[in-house]
Amino acid sequence: IIISTSRVRARATSIQVMCKQCKHSLIIPIKSGFSSAQLPRTCDRPRHDGEERCPLDPFMIIPDKSQYVDQQVLKLQEPPEMVPTGEMPRTLLLSVDRNLVSKCQPGNRVTVSGIYSIFSSIKGDKTKAIRNSYLLVKGIESETGRGGIRSNTEWSAQEEHAFTEFSKKPDLYQHLSSLIAPSIFGSEDIKRAIVSLVFGGSRKVLPDGVKLRGDINVLLLGDPSTAKSQFLKFVERVAPI
Repeated sequence: IIISTSRVRARATSIQVMCKQCKHSLIIPIKSGFSSAQLPRTCDRPRHDGEERCPLDPFMIIPDKSQYVDQQVLKLQEPPEMVPTGEMPRTLLLSVDRNLVSKCQPGNRVTVSGIYSIFSSIKGDKTKAIRNSYLLVKGIESETGRGGIRSNTEWSAQEEHAFTEFSKKPDLYQHLSSLIAPSIFGSEDIKRAIVSLVFGGSRKVLPDGVKLRGDINVLLLGDPSTAKSQFLKFVERVAPI
């Protein structure tokens, strides 16, 4: 499941550098993923006898003559039904580029193929490099459509008619809340909140351009053995992510 996406940005595939003193230029290729370029410390242009050598770190990057592609960073999390009891779901960073960017959004279930790689990140006082793993994506297929809704779900005419008739019930809200975890007695307010969580709200755009999400979140706080986990398991079964 995709849980976060970054903004699409430009990543260099090759950079052209030029010596500030002798104007000698080089093209440095950059590997895919989170790889970075290391500029040469010295200019390697052949010298004539008696010609002054260029100073240390003479190169500067020429952005207009470098090559770029679109890149996006995604965070992938294993689905909740595969997480062992009592453990936290594992996550993995994904690097997508070129025509694979903007293919999915948070909440989508995806099938990904790629190259398992590592990159180094420097922490703290820059004396220790930490190696992190990521997946260099070569192919990605989204199993869900926009808003996390399964794109392969199709309703028949009879089902749509049944939904329409069901929505006309005067006590619909109370009836739906009674169907939430029927084995648990009481907790009417919690059940009504869970109904709102499952169905969600409507996305709104205000006149000033501010966008309000339609997602409804529920936070349950209570003493141990008050059926909080049972509510969670019931929702996961009837409305999987």
